[in-house]
Amino acid sequence: MRKRIGIVFGGRSGEHEVSVQSAESIRRALDKEKYDVVLIGVDQRGVWRLADSNRSLLESSNGSLPRVDASATALLPVSQSGQVVLRESDSTRTMQRIDVFFPIIHGTYGEDGSLQGLLRLLDAPFVGAGVLGSAVGMDKDVMKRLLREAGIRVARFVCIRDHERDEVSYDVLASQLATPFFVKPCNLGSSVGIHRVTGPEQLEQALADAFQFDRKILVEENVSGRELECSVLGNDNPAASVPGEIVVHADFYSYEAKYINETAAELRIPADVGPEKAREVQETAVAAFRALECRGMARVDFFLKKNGDLVVNELNTLPGFTRISMYPKLWEASGLSYPDLLDRLIELAIEDHEREAGLKRTYGN
Repeated sequence: MRKRIGIVFGGRSGEHEVSVQSAESIRRALDKEKYDVVLIGVDQRGVWRLADSNRSLLESSNGSLPRVDASATALLPVSQSGQVVLRESDSTRTMQRIDVFFPIIHGTYGEDGSLQGLLRLLDAPFVGAGVLGSAVGMDKDVMKRLLREAGIRVARFVCIRDHERDEVSYDVLASQLATPFFVKPCNLGSSVGIHRVTGPEQLEQALADAFQFDRKILVEENVSGRELECSVLGNDNPAASVPGEIVVHADFYSYEAKYINETAAELRIPADVGPEKAREVQETAVAAFRALECRGMARVDFFLKKNGDLVVNELNTLPGFTRISMYPKLWEASGLSYPDLLDRLIELAIEDHEREAGLKRTYGN
């Protein structure tokens, strides 16, 4: 019997369009003999909507990046007798039961534990990290402090909250981190809101932009080195893919370089780092995965410095699944095809849900 997979995508974050692209790639790759796909788009106002599973999500009439259709049927996820169903918001008509949710909302409200918390309340199996792993993986400040505590090397950084903005000094930051340095929102991904800063005027512009997306900003030293990435897959016994390298033909790996301009960056898989360094990347990726209490999947991003030191840049618990995304490409290079990767992620989601269901939740008999 085929399982019904609910792909949840879109959302209210600055990564809405990236999420739509990831959802379409997953929809196309899921084995139609094994799964029925239900496309659940969250529009930019936060309304859940039933998308047309027979039409490409990437279709756009005006040439802009794809978005969730805000005119589609509005839905409300509820739990009934231990099973997840979808109901129309203006009626009580039961629509479809979802066996496993595949959340692919990148960024705020999707990758930060918010959606994972909702799915846990619904007692629904879902792909990827739980509430804790998602939350700490999203917050770059907390992430880096936990990695540092685990003995994993990270770049030097300063965290600035919105109420401290007037106290920020370019000279102080430059003395602490050297120049250039980077300014980025703590709780966002896909290089949204990131700026390379070389002077006081650029700092003001960077802060103004970054604080549009978050109330907490990370100011981080520039780490010169090769940019490596490694995919991790599993629950209790996670495995790491071969490492890949991103060669950026721009100032840094920006949003446009990742998702729009296919010539702005070059992916080299596997990375030409030698067997010993590749093994170190894999071991460090798994250690970071475990340190942040991740489950299911994550992509770990590194800098490899000229002296051979590995620096973890960040960890993404819901990495991109677009046609040019590193996470699935790294597993393909490791011998796991895109469809088989999706199968394994769904298996891991069911495995985790069944183990959680076996835990005792009340005292006494």
